Amino acid sequence: MVETIGEAFNADWQLFARCVDGRVDLGHAALKCEWRYDLDMMTLVATRGRDFPLASIAGRLRCPRCGNRRISVTFVLPGDRKAERPQRPISRW
Repeated sequence: MVETIGEAFNADWQLFARCVDGRVDLGHAALKCEWRYDLDMMTLVATRGRDFPLASIAGRLRCPRCGNRRISVTFVLPGDRKAERPQRPISRW
């Protein structure tokens, strides 16, 4: 069983994050935040360490667009073609 980001990195897992129920304040209106991103495993291993638990990743993230702390992390195993893979969005700040 894979429990750390080091093990997930060695197994070629991919991680995707998305903002959950965030709002982007435009001053006169608030829009639903649609931020989604393909997390870079090498950066996670380099910044958090190989022994960092996978279960704790979502709790350490914050949406860069709206600041929301509710982030959903999806783990995609190698060869899982059915999984939804979000595209890297074009930032429209």
